[in-house]
Amino acid sequence: MVNLTIDGQKVSVPQGTTIMQAAATVGIDIPRLCYLKDINEISACKVCVVEIQGQNRVVTACTTPVQEDLVVYTNSPKARSVRRTNVELILSQHDCLCATCVRSGNCSLQKLANDLGIYDIPYERDVVDMPWNQDFPLIRDSKKCIKCMRCVQICDKVQKLHIWDVQNTGSRTTVDVAGNVTIEDSDCSLCGQCITHCPVGALKERNDVPKIYEALADTSKVTVVQVAPAVRTAWAEAFNLTPEQATEGRLVAALKRVGFDYVFDTCYAADVTIMEEGTELLEHLANPQDHSWPMFTSCCPGWVSYVNKKYPYFVPNLSTTKSPQQIFGALTKSFFAQQKGLKPKEICSISIMPCVSKKREAALFSMRSSGTHDVDIVLTTRELIRLLRAEHINPAYLDEQPFDNPLGQSTGAGVIFGATGGVMEAALRTAYKVVEGKEAPMDAFVDVRGEGDEAGRKVRTFKLGGTVLRTCTVSGLGNAGKLLEDLKAGRVQYDFVEVMACPGGCVGGGGQPIHDGEERAAELGSKLYALDSERPLRQSHLNPDVQALYKEFLEKPLGEKSEALLHSDHVKEHNYQ
Repeated sequence: MVNLTIDGQKVSVPQGTTIMQAAATVGIDIPRLCYLKDINEISACKVCVVEIQGQNRVVTACTTPVQEDLVVYTNSPKARSVRRTNVELILSQHDCLCATCVRSGNCSLQKLANDLGIYDIPYERDVVDMPWNQDFPLIRDSKKCIKCMRCVQICDKVQKLHIWDVQNTGSRTTVDVAGNVTIEDSDCSLCGQCITHCPVGALKERNDVPKIYEALADTSKVTVVQVAPAVRTAWAEAFNLTPEQATEGRLVAALKRVGFDYVFDTCYAADVTIMEEGTELLEHLANPQDHSWPMFTSCCPGWVSYVNKKYPYFVPNLSTTKSPQQIFGALTKSFFAQQKGLKPKEICSISIMPCVSKKREAALFSMRSSGTHDVDIVLTTRELIRLLRAEHINPAYLDEQPFDNPLGQSTGAGVIFGATGGVMEAALRTAYKVVEGKEAPMDAFVDVRGEGDEAGRKVRTFKLGGTVLRTCTVSGLGNAGKLLEDLKAGRVQYDFVEVMACPGGCVGGGGQPIHDGEERAAELGSKLYALDSERPLRQSHLNPDVQALYKEFLEKPLGEKSEALLHSDHVKEHNYQ
């Protein structure tokens, strides 16, 4: 162990620990902007400078290892002065229009400047404005970029997509799309991890809230909104609701207060997804010679985009079942429209998702089974929060309301779609019933949940009838890429594989609320599993509304109508209209 003193406190930590990490063990939080543990430890911002007794120059706490008997001052006059100067220099190249920034109030640079008492910038302003397609679902504002390199590192080290790169040198250094291509022509999957790991407002989702107001003002439209399972784990934190207050019922009430005509649960569509995808898996197992192996889940549009762009060889392995968002949109403009005597064009179909990639998915030409866009507008969880705030809605004072019917009832299986392993577990619950003729014990497939091995994989085997089913769940596109390479080389073999583009699944999606430096997917995923355990029905095939859907409308999974409305070959992933 190494012994040192930090701000007068005795500290003992293992050799190799950085000063920043050592300080954290005794509750001393050293300011920083660029630092992300194990991802971005390059001291690019020079904000975490500290003074060491006996040394003339300050050092960066994030990269300097501890030494025996060091005496460190994290906020001495010298350290504070250098830190202030470095922040002022950053601000001189930053668009400081905080009042119109999407991250105002949740910006690490803004907080740091306030904490340092910086109310004026003594240096000449030099803000670079680079063009960007404002219609693309992901927006980069070069005027706000602080060159911290977080977006570069999260995309390179975790997602392995290498979308971003450094351009120019010296004071003209900036970040842009790598390879001298536009973002539209890049391999970007729109996972949004660069957004949630940006400390400022340089990256954000396209703002589609104005489209909501247009739809609400259009008296010729019936507004139908669906809410994804992962959204309910995080939406209420912006309003400081207790866990007891942060219910689905209050979320429904808030959306009704906004003015939406119908509020439905995407978990219902997740149950339908299981009926289709589970049946598809069993059909593959019954006729293995007719299919490519393994069968991949297809509910994550970031993952589907990734396969199309990086590994088109594996496109035939994707389940043809659409994502719950698109299944819901298709049913809204067919089954629901029929029940309400409406034409598809008279419905504005809106989804609230934890995901940025869902915005692109909704625009795909292949997602127009109703003759028009099955989903018209997609909001992220962050946009939902901004919408409720704009409407001056305080959910704490609302009485709970149930989801509307007939597309509102769901099971626990639909709820857990938002956590890694959830789709796999939900599918196995229903597949077991079909094959074995009885319900599986509720803990039969919990082993597919959570973090995997060093390669990010959770590999398990289960018996279905006389067949041994080899399953694999993986989240994060970097892990997915390694998996595909191993599959292509024949190093591993599986029958059914679930992939989520975002680490931890949808709960860790690029559209979720941002907590700088925190990875919250595991915590939020546990909330979904808790909701699952509380549901009276926990298997998709037991959902009475889903049973009625097939009896009254679809007839059967993989039937002619189901194939037309709820399936896609995913080959036309890049086609928009």
